[in-house]
Amino acid sequence: MKKIFSPAILIISSILIIYTYYKSQIVWDGKKNDYYLIYYIISLTLLFFSIITFFLKQKLKEYFIISSITTLISLYIFEVYLEIKKNNYLITGLTLKEQTIKEKLYEKNTGKKYDNRNIEEVYADIKKTNEDIKIMLNPSFHINKKNEIYPLSNISNSKTIFCNELGYFAIYNSDRYGFNNPDEEWDQKEIEFLLIGDSLVHGSCVNRPNDIGSVLRNLSKKSVLNLGQSGTGPLIQYAILREYLNPNVKKILWFYFERNDLRNLANELHNEVLIKYYNDLSFTQDLKRNQKEIDRIVIKSIDELFEKKRNIKTNKGSFLGLNLKEVIKLSNIRFSLYRYLPSKYRPQFLPLINLEKILFSAKELATNNNSEIYFIYLPQYERYKYNIEKRLQENYLSVKKIVEDLNIPFINIHTELFKKTEKPLSFFPFELHGHYNIKGYRKISEIVYESSKD
Repeated sequence: MKKIFSPAILIISSILIIYTYYKSQIVWDGKKNDYYLIYYIISLTLLFFSIITFFLKQKLKEYFIISSITTLISLYIFEVYLEIKKNNYLITGLTLKEQTIKEKLYEKNTGKKYDNRNIEEVYADIKKTNEDIKIMLNPSFHINKKNEIYPLSNISNSKTIFCNELGYFAIYNSDRYGFNNPDEEWDQKEIEFLLIGDSLVHGSCVNRPNDIGSVLRNLSKKSVLNLGQSGTGPLIQYAILREYLNPNVKKILWFYFERNDLRNLANELHNEVLIKYYNDLSFTQDLKRNQKEIDRIVIKSIDELFEKKRNIKTNKGSFLGLNLKEVIKLSNIRFSLYRYLPSKYRPQFLPLINLEKILFSAKELATNNNSEIYFIYLPQYERYKYNIEKRLQENYLSVKKIVEDLNIPFINIHTELFKKTEKPLSFFPFELHGHYNIKGYRKISEIVYESSKD
């Protein structure tokens, strides 16, 4: 051990330096140098330490070896603990205790049992009587896939299982292009509102007529197209707008969610198909004519997702259900430490300049289509649960300035709704983490309608 210790540390530190350079300069093209600076410091410190160990006395080297191994073992024990703890959270982000509270409240308020099945179980049960049942798949699932086309929607003309945050699984009938609309909306002579956004626009986790699109449809007594798709960021949303915007649309409502839209955008910018929408105003996949291929790809992807989940349950590709790749990288420990770093060193590449270009292009698209465009800012649960408004203020002001500089009307749901109520958490499922509840969707829709109507 004493003979290989110094060379091993030297090799590891050299690999870390090379890998850090690769990630910072090749993958991120130097755009995240502040973030990777700390990794350069760690790698170079480790390299310096490895060189010193070549000249240490044997006894002192033994102490270093024992200390290093003990520290490494302790770190990985703690990492495994954090990974197990993380796995105890449900897919909604709730602890088991919070989920129990939710179930009791649901049963007390409705007299019904909370549906504790997972989506695979619901799918299997419904499939016994309906062979055509499908599940919703986030378009972001395809970011690292190599398909002939990049699907921006879901399976068409299907009964689609969505999600459960209110005690029941939301299910909707998708339209001819895989969106959450009554199909006849596409045949209307004039579309009053076209909605762009992520899961909050898509309708998580409520049934019609409680999603934003349906509420606006009822309020306006006019036609509404909801093109919201879960798990998407501004680039996918812009691509959806490019592919599915009709010339008869009066108003485009662009919904922005402060919690993850920029993080999603950072990932989307590295997909070779999506980046074409960003760089080439004439690029199109002609998706309206390729719905059969979209259906085929999404169905295949759902099968892959189910297989991956089955492997996790049977511990294939993992140990005791742990994500070995993340454990090896000490991801949980690193994530826990990030909060103590200055903001510029945290792993958040917030591509505001890219958002600006996307919104500029979206406005140009709207103008050329004789449509008005509105920007709706949606706040996150954590803003009110943990009182983190000050921490969010910098990004909020940056986004607001971009929108206002582009002369796009800015509708702030935080100030127009949440800040005006004594119990902002009442707009979330059982006042716990999740998407908005029925009350939240309705109130937001009313504000948007009043702010954008003629």
